[in-house]
Amino acid sequence: MDVRLPRLGEGADSGTVATIFVKEGEAVRKDQAVLELESEKAVASIPSPVAGTISKIFVKDGDEIKVGTLIFAVAEGSAAESRDVQANGPAEEPTEPEAEEEKPAAEVEEPAPPRAPAEPEAPAKPTNGFPPAASPSLRKMAREIGLDLSRIRGTGNGGRILLSDVRAYIQRLQTLSAQPQQAAATATAASQKTAPVSIDFAKWGKIEKKKMTQLRKAISNKMVESWTTIPHITQFDNADVTDILALRKKYQKAYEKKKANLTLTPFIIQAVIETLKKHPMFNASIDEATEEIVYKNYYHIGIAVDTEQGLIVPVIRDVDKKSMLDLSIELHELAERTRQRKVALEEMQGGTFTISNQGGIGGAHFTPIINKPEVAILGIGRGSLQAVVKDKKIQQRMIVPLGLSYDHRLIDGANAARFMTDFVQTLQSFNEKIVKL
Repeated sequence: MDVRLPRLGEGADSGTVATIFVKEGEAVRKDQAVLELESEKAVASIPSPVAGTISKIFVKDGDEIKVGTLIFAVAEGSAAESRDVQANGPAEEPTEPEAEEEKPAAEVEEPAPPRAPAEPEAPAKPTNGFPPAASPSLRKMAREIGLDLSRIRGTGNGGRILLSDVRAYIQRLQTLSAQPQQAAATATAASQKTAPVSIDFAKWGKIEKKKMTQLRKAISNKMVESWTTIPHITQFDNADVTDILALRKKYQKAYEKKKANLTLTPFIIQAVIETLKKHPMFNASIDEATEEIVYKNYYHIGIAVDTEQGLIVPVIRDVDKKSMLDLSIELHELAERTRQRKVALEEMQGGTFTISNQGGIGGAHFTPIINKPEVAILGIGRGSLQAVVKDKKIQQRMIVPLGLSYDHRLIDGANAARFMTDFVQTLQSFNEKIVKL
């Protein structure tokens, strides 16, 4: 059985082979991890779809592979049976009930709209002379409607094509036909883009080259896309967190007894949620395909985490339904798993607003880049003790610098100023009942 790289999730079309756990001739169990693939911001294990013996491994550490790439072959049963299959071709697939087509082995997410006026990229046609793996009923349907299954990426075990794959393929074609002008403009811009030129830096001195990781490539592409497609504006302000730090000190020991670390970030998250409820535009997104504003009735907050590999933004879901204790525990656990690259790709998707807190590192005001398709991001700098006039007296207060970057296509400057004013007010008058256990 030839096993090809399945689709790992939305946008996960390629990756780099990080580790191969097995050798040729080694027996494997069904669902046993065979290799690890570094894909965008996650590291995923690729399991064997069947039990048997690894007859051939087609990739090696460091290879960059795409969905549909042949990665290994598994011989089920004895070696003699395996040779018979290779000599005589695969046995006729048993007829499967239609219901099986509705149940893919892994959840297939809706594909993103294509960026060019061409058909969705198709995997290479099989070189072994056999048709793509699919059930007889699906092949019959494809013949009746004149659909070439070899152009569809299968997401089932071993690259098997499922009914959901066919649906996704047709939907992408419909999207293309509905947006010919936009696709043509994209293609024109792409064709006019100047090809990168490699510079020989070695002629000026000693150099060392290191290949970009998949994570760094993903960050680079994401930042370029966000910066070039979103008109960024940043609203600056300062917040007095002296009273919040007093609350933190007051309840820190009580939280520690619950195995939680009460930091400034949960306070910021709670204040952000209250402000987003007053300004729903900042929790929205722009559907560029339909030219609609999507207002979200949920609050999933992305938290930028600094790791040795680069910046990763996992998402805490339904923050408005969680207590300060829950937030403190989940925030710490999620940050640790992120630094260890143990967060799944779906844990970094679906955010509605992002917070980037650099206070633990240093620096003051900065302009964070929006995490598209979100429309705003809040940057927190390092707090400092400052002399502030309060109640007509000069007092020493802890002041934190803030920077709110927003999408000017949707949000006007006046709205950003109102958002920041309400956020600062909420933070500076934080309700102690929210912290109390």
